Amino acid sequence: MSVRPYRDIERRKSRKIRVGSVEVGGDAPISVQSMTNTLTTDVAGTVAQIQALENAGADIVRVSCPDQESTAALKHIIPQVKVPIVADIHFHYKRAIEAAEAGAACLRINPGNIGSTERVREVVKAAKDHGCSMRIGVNAGSLERELLERYGEPCPEAMVESAMNHARILEDQDFREFKISVKASDVFLAVAAYYGLAEACDYPLHLGITEAGGLRGGTVKSSIGIGNLLWAGVGDTLRVSLSADPVEEIHVGFDILKSLGLRSRGVQIISCPSCARQGFNVVDTVAELEKRLAHIATPISLSVIGCIVNGPGEARETDIGLTGGGGGSHKMYISGKPDHNVSTEKMIDHIVELVEERAARIEEAKALEQTAAQ
Repeated sequence: MSVRPYRDIERRKSRKIRVGSVEVGGDAPISVQSMTNTLTTDVAGTVAQIQALENAGADIVRVSCPDQESTAALKHIIPQVKVPIVADIHFHYKRAIEAAEAGAACLRINPGNIGSTERVREVVKAAKDHGCSMRIGVNAGSLERELLERYGEPCPEAMVESAMNHARILEDQDFREFKISVKASDVFLAVAAYYGLAEACDYPLHLGITEAGGLRGGTVKSSIGIGNLLWAGVGDTLRVSLSADPVEEIHVGFDILKSLGLRSRGVQIISCPSCARQGFNVVDTVAELEKRLAHIATPISLSVIGCIVNGPGEARETDIGLTGGGGGSHKMYISGKPDHNVSTEKMIDHIVELVEERAARIEEAKALEQTAAQ
């Protein structure tokens, strides 16, 4: 137990699988993924979007493969990117085989939807031969007719039963390198289904609230659902589904993890909503800092508080802090201690410089440690 037990999260014990170079489940960090929305046959456009997601910190990227031309394009896409690629397959077993042969690290597929046992066997063989894992993806909007007739509507029990039915098909082929999702656009339904699935198996779970909506509404909805599960220790990888630039999904995913202390990447800005006491324009300052510090991947905490009411207290808990003062002069804190003053005109450039210098020192120290360990 830590010195702050109220912050402790005990993660569900799950088996570990691999999605290419990324471990999922067990003691592996919770990975963040997104999905391209370009035409997969547009190789240059898809590669550009994947690279943008890589730069944002994506651990895994999914690509839709609805036809043979798309799986053929994978052969040209995968060599040009660094992150593992998940091939999104629906219904047609040959697309799964082609994607595995093209170098996909994982197949998103529901084995019960691709036909006979022989077809499932062929897909499993391709996955084994090419080192692919799989994701069983159950969605409340596409549950099997038999389950809907029996349960009357999409419900947690039906979703868990669907997931376990698909899992047994793979288990019968002696294949267990898979993770499972049970997504719904209804937060209550999705969360309840994930809790039920967490109790029913030890496979790693891929979290998500599907069709969550636009950037603001979808972020709120996803944060409530995914955050609820993560706080309870459930979940091994996640995708925030937004009707927005896929890069935003990565940003929101990391922000959810950072808010729960489960993963750190980039600069975490703690800032006040601003009021009449502010010594500088907090809203515009934070917006500019977010933009200019987006390239920093090193975990660093930065507090930006408009006045001395809460400023010193927040600064004590962050790597770098700024507290608004009078007369256009503001106090900078370094490692929780008051250090020097900065003017309004110079503070943004100065903070960016301080953050970049700190990040460079941290990365240099890491590199020296890795060299010494070798």
